[in-house]
Amino acid sequence: MTDETVAPAPEEWGTPAGRAMVELLWNPPPPATRGPKQRLTLDRVVEEAMTLAAEEGVERLSMRSLGQRLGVSAMSLYTYVPGREELFELMIDRAWEARDGADPSRPWRDQVEHHARQAWAMYERYPWMIQANVWRMPLGPHVLDSQEDLYRAVSLSGLPSYEVVRVASLVESFVFGAARAQITDRIQAAQTGVSTDAYWDSRSSFWATYYTPDRFPTMTALWESGAFDQGTGGDPLDFGLQRLLDGVELLVGRT
Repeated sequence: MTDETVAPAPEEWGTPAGRAMVELLWNPPPPATRGPKQRLTLDRVVEEAMTLAAEEGVERLSMRSLGQRLGVSAMSLYTYVPGREELFELMIDRAWEARDGADPSRPWRDQVEHHARQAWAMYERYPWMIQANVWRMPLGPHVLDSQEDLYRAVSLSGLPSYEVVRVASLVESFVFGAARAQITDRIQAAQTGVSTDAYWDSRSSFWATYYTPDRFPTMTALWESGAFDQGTGGDPLDFGLQRLLDGVELLVGRT
């Protein structure tokens, strides 16, 4: 008789809280059909939370503030979702629903670029998403469907499987970083009333006091050539994205 490793039963996988979150993402409870009619639904709770985050910032999102917005007590919201962190996961997965898959008839690079631009549009539409952890996206249907399509697109390059994963992660991380930089600056300008140009102008005394061409010769040469004017503006995503994909094409050529 041989010893066999018995795989754990599904109800033993993860933690109770983790299993509950997976169920909430994939198999949310339907509205009750018996008893008093519920004032809310899980969909309504998630949608209102997304609206609150968009209008007031995700840092203002709490079960209490959401309950006030919905006209219910914070405690009643726990009927629909265990807490704020779980609610945020549901919000993230709902935001990813806006991302379309790529045209499978296009070359791999076009498809990957499509995914990058879909991600950029998602962050523009839902700026509170910059508070998400790009390494801990929810295991929700919308997130995973989009990630599956991105992996498929990168796989068309012929790269080894481990590099497919790295490239897909690199694309997502690059777009997240670029979006976070732009959105953070936009939010700061709105909160302080100081634009980016006004911020730098307020510190212009530096050039007359501490700046010297001898200490910063490269910056001086770039400035005098007009490079700083020519290197700003335009599509905030395009330059970095194209250079990233150029690098992936070089990697493909070496495979």
